[in-house]
Amino acid sequence: METIYYIVAQIDGDYAHLKRTDIDSDELKLVARALLPEEISEGSKLKYEMFEYEFID
Repeated sequence: METIYYIVAQIDGDYAHLKRTDIDSDELKLVARALLPEEISEGSKLKYEMFEYEFID
């Protein structure tokens, strides 16, 4: 299973806009905040693996 790294570019109510950091891309992915760790804020780094988002330092 592929591991993907993101940064939270923007929080918009119940959704977050994620930007990939493991490849060069300007596209943002819209994800429901219910699927993300509660402690995220704009600028947080996330790892997506096995259909789960994990907060990383």
